[in-house]
Amino acid sequence: MTLALDRGLALLELLCGQPEGIPLTALADELDIPRSACHRLLGELERRGYVRQMRSRGDYGLTAKLVSMGLGLLSSKGIVDIAEPVLETLAKTSGELVRLSIIDDDRLLWIAKSQGTRMGLRYDPDMGMDARLSCTASGHAWLLTLSDERAIELVSRQGFGQPKDYGPNAPNTIMAFLEILHAARVRGYAMIDEVFAPGMTAMAAPVVRGRETVGVVSIAGPRQRLTEARMRELAPAMLAATAELGPVSRTSTLAGKPQLGRS
Repeated sequence: MTLALDRGLALLELLCGQPEGIPLTALADELDIPRSACHRLLGELERRGYVRQMRSRGDYGLTAKLVSMGLGLLSSKGIVDIAEPVLETLAKTSGELVRLSIIDDDRLLWIAKSQGTRMGLRYDPDMGMDARLSCTASGHAWLLTLSDERAIELVSRQGFGQPKDYGPNAPNTIMAFLEILHAARVRGYAMIDEVFAPGMTAMAAPVVRGRETVGVVSIAGPRQRLTEARMRELAPAMLAATAELGPVSRTSTLAGKPQLGRS
């Protein structure tokens, strides 16, 4: 039962990154699952409404059931309703994509967004993803509230990922990561330039409730528009948004565990 559960969850996680679908053989090979066992798991997931088969070419993809469940949880906990007007205001002020992420044990999850610009280039990553702690402004904003030892532990556990998947300035060593993190601590918020993605910049600050960091607010956009000077101009508005969200987050039951103190 444990093996089947582990394989089923691994299938769902892999399918999350395949919006166009993926063949059964590719799923089985990627996860090192026997094709017969993979077929049975997909059949059960399909029966329960989590997976559908794209009949035209035989590929498997996720339905909207997981998304619906996640949105239902967030709605019941109230955090999206609480954050929505704050995110909308910051998005209008910045003209860029504003995101809220929450800390879930040792993970940082993007859960809500507001898009400031309605025209031109838009930076719009998928919600529900884990933030890559080593190379996202959101990850840096959370980790700047922790000790170096705890930050290194979390980054090492998640890994740096493949360099080809991120921007040219993404750190790929602990020393490079700590240099960025220390600069963010001095500044009081994170700021990156072509670290998460080529041609993109971002900034982020932690949402603190008492002495506990519970989430992060970030602003992201194309570097020709969201320049370093522009990010510094927007910093007071972003910090005001996080200061507003901290106290009101007490009304939501969805919040992270207390974290270790700053270094």
